[in-house]
Amino acid sequence: MQPSSPVQPESSVSTGTAPRRISILGATGSIGDSSLRVISEHPERYQITALTAQNNATKLIALAQTHRPELVAIGNEAHAATVREALNPLGIKVLVGAQGIEEAASHAADITVAAIVGAAGLMPVMQAISQGRSVALANKEALVCAGELVTRACMAHGTTLLPIDSEHNAIFQVLDNAHRAQVEKITLTASGGPLLNRPLDTLSQVTPEEAVKHPRWEMGAKISVDSATMMNKGLELIEAHYLFSAPPSQLDVLVHPESIIHSLVHYADGSVLAQLGMPDMAIPIAYALSWPKRIPVSTPRLDLAQLGSLHFMPLEKERFPALSLAKAALDAGASAMIALNAANEVAVAAFLERKISFTAIAQTVAHVVEQTPPVAISTLEDVIEADRLARIHAQECL
Repeated sequence: MQPSSPVQPESSVSTGTAPRRISILGATGSIGDSSLRVISEHPERYQITALTAQNNATKLIALAQTHRPELVAIGNEAHAATVREALNPLGIKVLVGAQGIEEAASHAADITVAAIVGAAGLMPVMQAISQGRSVALANKEALVCAGELVTRACMAHGTTLLPIDSEHNAIFQVLDNAHRAQVEKITLTASGGPLLNRPLDTLSQVTPEEAVKHPRWEMGAKISVDSATMMNKGLELIEAHYLFSAPPSQLDVLVHPESIIHSLVHYADGSVLAQLGMPDMAIPIAYALSWPKRIPVSTPRLDLAQLGSLHFMPLEKERFPALSLAKAALDAGASAMIALNAANEVAVAAFLERKISFTAIAQTVAHVVEQTPPVAISTLEDVIEADRLARIHAQECL
């Protein structure tokens, strides 16, 4: 049976006058930047308790010096001495390695922002969930690889997932969770990325520089490539399935190049509710951090008259085969979704290193998923082992 939605109708965060304690996993990335931007505008509302990074020690040190958390964690142990030397005199505890990041995820906080990219974010997310706090989730791979385990853990610990991805945050804002039987369909919008209008016969020639040049959003290299292939939207579709307990048949994707409407919920009476806003991640992050209230944020305001028009089009399957791969993996089950994500991470890394062509990303993923036998996934150890085997297979395919 599909677990009930981990996006709860009641808040598990403090709504009193004391500042909300915030920890940020993946503080040096784009989500971390936007989160700290929102927090910096409301120092009376928020207190940073923990920050983590994998490799960017210089930026982590600078952030810690500015925001003075109780602790930081650096995943790459080669940077441990540098971070300790800079922060120990300030009384900031420094943790190291994957275990240090997981310990930071368990540190006291009202809301944990989970922004570590890829499957590496799964264990820290599970650690944060086990604390019974609210988790502002930007790591979609945790739900893609272990959706049932994550949602069950949320129910067991009374944890609320607050989606940060603009599409899921939009659904969160307009979905009538108390009357789900009245929902006919949920539509996630997609900008189409930088290759929307590029001739199909030239896609194999796309360079990493072209693939990461997103027309609307400023993101890291991996997620930018995922947007160019539309794998990002496929992962988001799987994520929506688990976040909102939505059957796959109820989920759809629509190309909307302006990225003003972020998602739509269609109801039985013909009404369609949508959330609109400028393409700025500070907007969904502010809603997640302040929910169930709203706070002012200095973002560009939407002016529909100035825009003049918005455009929509069906998704071109031949141009974006990754979305069909994600839908098929969702239908096939947990082991297929783990293989999908693992193979994609390996293939995208190879593309960014110029080892394979752009079109080979989806080809590699398709081959790995097709050759992955269905196996039962009932524990985190099962997830880790399935992920390991899929990565080996993907490397062999390359």
